[in-house]
Amino acid sequence: MEEKYCQSCGMPMGNTDELYGTNADGKKNNDYCSYCFDSGKFTSEMTMDEMVELCVPHMVEVHPEMTEEKARQMMKKFFPHLKRWKKD
Repeated sequence: MEEKYCQSCGMPMGNTDELYGTNADGKKNNDYCSYCFDSGKFTSEMTMDEMVELCVPHMVEVHPEMTEEKARQMMKKFFPHLKRWKKD
């Protein structure tokens, strides 16, 4: 099974819907995590670069072997492919 990532912050969503955000009708939204999306809207308005900076410390915490700069570079390459940040 293909790994599912939040289409806003890039967080792995796991094999259940436990981390899924919710739509306005209360149903699970399988594109975004609960940290980024709740009740049919994003939990905060920010730019992609602001999201990267918000996520850098979390990435380094989960991967202590990774420097902040390496995490930042990886996210700046990955995030433009996520639904929230993709340019049509």
